[in-house]
Amino acid sequence: MKFVKMHGCGNDYIYVDGSKEKVDNKPEVVRRLSDRHFGIGGDGVIFINPSDIADFEMEMYNADGSRGEMCGNGIRCVAKFVYDYGLTTKNPVTIESFGKVRILDLTTENGKVVSVTVDMGEPILTAAEIPADPAHTVSGADADGRLINVPYTVDGKEVRMTAVSMGNPHAVVYVDDTDALDLMKIGPAYEHHPAFPNAVNTEFIQVLDRSQVKMRVWERGSGETLACGTGACASVVASVLNDKTDRLVTVHLLGGDLTIEWREKDNHVYMTGPAITVFEGEVSL
Repeated sequence: MKFVKMHGCGNDYIYVDGSKEKVDNKPEVVRRLSDRHFGIGGDGVIFINPSDIADFEMEMYNADGSRGEMCGNGIRCVAKFVYDYGLTTKNPVTIESFGKVRILDLTTENGKVVSVTVDMGEPILTAAEIPADPAHTVSGADADGRLINVPYTVDGKEVRMTAVSMGNPHAVVYVDDTDALDLMKIGPAYEHHPAFPNAVNTEFIQVLDRSQVKMRVWERGSGETLACGTGACASVVASVLNDKTDRLVTVHLLGGDLTIEWREKDNHVYMTGPAITVFEGEVSL
């Protein structure tokens, strides 16, 4: 099977042209290929398929073989893949993920994509749609069904979180120092908290000022990753709702920076960041 290894801010995936490569038992193959010692290594595998409702479909799997609804860093790399390898000359390009279509504007240099701005759509704040269960928080949802700065208990400790979906569920938690966190120890308790029936991605945010935050993330199915695009978007939405930042924010991740804007005029979240090709190869299945 031919593949391309790519990353966005260090959030790395193995990319496969699904129109040419037929793969059986994808979860098992994904687990094997994602292994950083015995496989290619990555946070998961993304298959790029034909779509009936967009230019292409992104079929995304986490490193543990579970299916993901959306990946912000991954979708930027999908746009780079289809443009750089001549699958399309369109700009902008539309990409479907789990039935939802995103519009991506491409910035190119010498005929290659170097960065991408993604219209991530409107954030989902209603607990039932995220999905999140208010019964597993201390205070429950507000009058609009939202979980904003609510206390809940994680591994015996009460913390406050804001729940947001950007097509996948996120819990945003504010901390004084992201560098001091032992995510390997605390991450699983957040990921599998009963408040989130489908598990959850958790963003730990240190606010630097009204236009900058630092972020570390524990992603469901993958553990700590160097970046999470949807998580960066969710974190800015949460930060605006909690009056911690303005609507245009630079999010500093372990693997690089993303620019996130939650525009008031259309309520859409826009993410801008790099897309990098690492290497191409073939693997025996």
